[in-house]
Amino acid sequence: MVTTMSENDSVSETAKPAPPCNLVIFGAAGDLTKRKLLPAIYHLLQQGLLPDGFSIIGVDRDELDTGHYRDQLNTQVHKFIGDEFIQTEWDKLVTRTHYLQGDFRDASTYKSLDAILKEIVDEMETGGNTLFYLAVPPRFFGEIATQLGTAQLSIETENSWRRIIIEKPFGHDLASARELNKTLYNAFNEPQIYRIDHYLGKETVQNILAYRFTNSTVEPIWNHRYIDHVEITVAENLGIENRAGYYERAGALRDMIPNHLLALLSLIAMEPANSIDANAIRDEQTKVLHAIQPMEPEQVLTRTVRGQYGAGQLADGSMAAAYRDEPGIDPESHTETFVAMKLMIDSWRWAGVPFYLRTGKRMAGRFTQACIQLKHAPNMMFRESRIRKFNAPPNMLILGIQPAEGIGMQFNAKIPGPTQQISPVEMHFKYADYFGTAPSTGYETLIYDCMVGEAMLFKRADTIESGWELVQPVMDVWSALPPRDFPNYASSSWGPADADELLVHDGRAWTPCQRCAGL
Repeated sequence: MVTTMSENDSVSETAKPAPPCNLVIFGAAGDLTKRKLLPAIYHLLQQGLLPDGFSIIGVDRDELDTGHYRDQLNTQVHKFIGDEFIQTEWDKLVTRTHYLQGDFRDASTYKSLDAILKEIVDEMETGGNTLFYLAVPPRFFGEIATQLGTAQLSIETENSWRRIIIEKPFGHDLASARELNKTLYNAFNEPQIYRIDHYLGKETVQNILAYRFTNSTVEPIWNHRYIDHVEITVAENLGIENRAGYYERAGALRDMIPNHLLALLSLIAMEPANSIDANAIRDEQTKVLHAIQPMEPEQVLTRTVRGQYGAGQLADGSMAAAYRDEPGIDPESHTETFVAMKLMIDSWRWAGVPFYLRTGKRMAGRFTQACIQLKHAPNMMFRESRIRKFNAPPNMLILGIQPAEGIGMQFNAKIPGPTQQISPVEMHFKYADYFGTAPSTGYETLIYDCMVGEAMLFKRADTIESGWELVQPVMDVWSALPPRDFPNYASSSWGPADADELLVHDGRAWTPCQRCAGL
């Protein structure tokens, strides 16, 4: 890091460019590459974080050569970069891009890749450092890793590194996750493997640790003595779009809980690490997952809720089709598009504090947030006052991740006037107001961290398997007892009524996401 002094004499740091390297993208002709990866790499170039010695090698089955692939990118990627697009900057990137047509299952593809890499090392002065990005369907993860190992492309030397990035879903259950980890270990060592979760690239997610552990007003009350419960919501207003084939096999539970939501939970609930070292942080996150009470089959019935969206009117007045009426979906599908659950953590810090998680498709808005509700303060002093609901509402902390990134706090204040009236008020911190906004796909930080070898935002094998261990009992019960009430929530609603009852049964209620949209 380069340290500089700002005008107010505070210390600030700017990142250095990544070391010279090659980025090999398997699935180079796919949507993820065009919509997210190449725009993210373009943004890194604009920010001065790409090295001079840098190249991209796209590998896919489409019958293209380098010239035609560059032409394709020139016409397709511009719209995903948006207003930040500058032709001269884009030209610097696209001229470093190469294409290799090949079958991921064919050994000759990897021999050709090896030859191209050796040629580019000298031409582009990349030093032999190579990052393999698997932007492919999950069925190819193990195959590609094995082929890279067989071709000796995974072997590091004293002067060059080799790393592999794997997108989610990492397995579809505990057994498949373990098998995939085993396959990866046949070709790569754990420090070479970067299991990506793009939610962890969000600034607010990264800021959870800074907010918790650098503020003396926060950490002392971050425990069961002061916190009543925690809610984590990841709501999407879209349906399944064009992902019927994947979603019918996965469902909301597999798609979101073992990765995104448990990642947020582990950051919120973890103990302070003894350093900012990646393994120290991930050790504490994994300890949290191990401390979550596993569910017995009877508890699955009372602590989890599943749902599937039906038809409904969207915000623009149009009608959304029910999940079972979406193209490619079984008209009697039992796949869930909504999940809510109550988790308990067996630790001193979180004894008796429930963590409520929910996620779903076709909900009333697109929000990702964590709400930390504190316990009621004693209100005897104000018992004669005119207070809403006859009690001052509890304080609440809201961590907004999308659509607006920031932190909000609700506390109580006196309404101006001669009488004692108490009302909740809110304070909001918005990243854009303090630090401005930078173009982002959510992948910039993650790709840069892979290039520099920073693994804190990526998951280890034990973390992945711990997440699957938690959801496996739920999957087992749900597969044994098909739902009888699907579809059970309308599009553009906040999910099935049973999700509300999950909290009502405990004397609580979900925090409205609309309140946080102004963050």
